Amino acid sequence: MPSARLLLVEDEPGLQLTLSDRLVAEGYTVETAGDGDTAIRRGGGEPFDLIVLDVMLPGRDGFEVARSLRHLGVMTPILMLTARSQVVDRVVGLKLGADDYLTKPFDTMELLARLEALLRRAPASSGVALERYQFGEVTVDVRKAEVTKEGEPLELSAKEFQLLRYFIENRGTTLTREKLLHDVWGYTAMPSTRTVDVHVAWLRQKLEPNPRVPQFILTVHGMGYKFAG
Repeated sequence: MPSARLLLVEDEPGLQLTLSDRLVAEGYTVETAGDGDTAIRRGGGEPFDLIVLDVMLPGRDGFEVARSLRHLGVMTPILMLTARSQVVDRVVGLKLGADDYLTKPFDTMELLARLEALLRRAPASSGVALERYQFGEVTVDVRKAEVTKEGEPLELSAKEFQLLRYFIENRGTTLTREKLLHDVWGYTAMPSTRTVDVHVAWLRQKLEPNPRVPQFILTVHGMGYKFAG
């Protein structure tokens, strides 16, 4: 997709150069970082459409970079690259806020396809530009990725925050589980939709005055959920 601005975080000079050249040839504007501190500084202070983030970095690793960027309120889609193939590493990366995961060695065509898919989803997840939103006793600071209830901070996981933000940006709209899986998790096919239900239940426990009788995240029977905050 032409003109998209991408931050490539990779400490191996050869791979950084190879990927940069290929991405530029595909129409991307590419900026690079070779360590975690630079990645946080650039990713947190400059506008990017995508971040390609290697896990194995000198100093702060990719997991810490992803955590720090999400803590700063940066919701730019992140694709993590790693030589690790263990399921636990993929789970950790996704829980920290990564949107997709690709294990080295990988085919460049697959990387390009995943980046295009993330870009297609990005407009839906960016939605209405909000910096601060309040409903009931809950205040959401989108820029800082902070949520408080009755003035006290609430601990939300990166995915819980992304789901809440998506609900807010699409308030009043009935959202199917399939659409939530696609736009928030990035799944194009999933055998079960329990992932959405579990995360909604967690959000209700933290946000609703009475989780058993929700006021804000409403179930639309036979269809999905609607945010009425």
